[in-house]
Amino acid sequence: MADPLLIFTDRGIFCPRGDFHIDPWRPVARAIITHGHADHARPGHGAYLATHQALPVMRHRLGDIHAEGVAYGETRDIGGVTVSFHPAGHIPGSAQVRVEHGGEVWVVSGDYKTTPDGLCEAFEPVTCQHFITECTFGLPVFKWRAQERVAEEINAWWAAQAAAGGFALLGAYSLGKAQRLLHMLDPEIGPILTQGAVEATNAILRAQGYTLPDTIQVTPDLDVKALAGALVIAPPSALGSQWSRRFKNASTGFASGWMALRGIRRRRGPDRGFVVSDHADWEGLLGAIRETGAENIYPTHGYTDIFARHLNEVGYAAQVVPTEFGGEEHSPSDEAA
Repeated sequence: MADPLLIFTDRGIFCPRGDFHIDPWRPVARAIITHGHADHARPGHGAYLATHQALPVMRHRLGDIHAEGVAYGETRDIGGVTVSFHPAGHIPGSAQVRVEHGGEVWVVSGDYKTTPDGLCEAFEPVTCQHFITECTFGLPVFKWRAQERVAEEINAWWAAQAAAGGFALLGAYSLGKAQRLLHMLDPEIGPILTQGAVEATNAILRAQGYTLPDTIQVTPDLDVKALAGALVIAPPSALGSQWSRRFKNASTGFASGWMALRGIRRRRGPDRGFVVSDHADWEGLLGAIRETGAENIYPTHGYTDIFARHLNEVGYAAQVVPTEFGGEEHSPSDEAA
């Protein structure tokens, strides 16, 4: 039997024939990156390849890197291996990576969700024989409600706070989730304020043509008292901090897939928990796998053992692949979940 096209090493997913890694977690010479979240786009690589849409925020986070952008669907020959990027639906610019040689096709999902959110490029299934998939929310208990219904909940909570002359503080990580929430808000309710990291990302995405409502960055000299009734979006670490104490009569909310679990909602302690995830739920994961047509499935991060066991029971050849992906919404104990 020929050696597999992709192998799993202590530096990450590696293609020996093409001599490149995909989302490596230790420095390598050539890195193909699925998206800009810090657990997938790490510093120290010799060269980076990502979608045009992912690169601006990667450069913002990583500094002066040697990087090249490609369009979705564009193919590159790397050491005789054909590589292309396909929308993952996770955050703006996110991609699945398709790798092909001699009729053998692998797809590395990166992080993904299968339902369109109206902001980022919608997920597209890619046919392959081998599918390396995340399973952050790989339990049947995770079943997402329609985005429109969750948007109604968030806007109603904000409107109630605004009517009482207070603030609605909403925790969400600064790349992807914050912008998706902005896309879900009704700006007619009141002004929208943002913490600095969120606003910096907003500016990068607006410059690329992504449409977001107007926002006001919270700075030390901003008179927040004059903006009572505003909704404030900030990273979860800012909630309950000195930064957030300037907002009097405030209700806190937290947007994450983990809010589907009552115990985690209690531990986090927000006044309101909104179930919004940029990852696929149980049915989304299974549907994505079916659409690839792959027989060989490699769950990476999340509920890997349980998910792989289910896949094997229903006829797939599934094996767990340990990785060092974590970060923004991969663990209920993460600060930015």
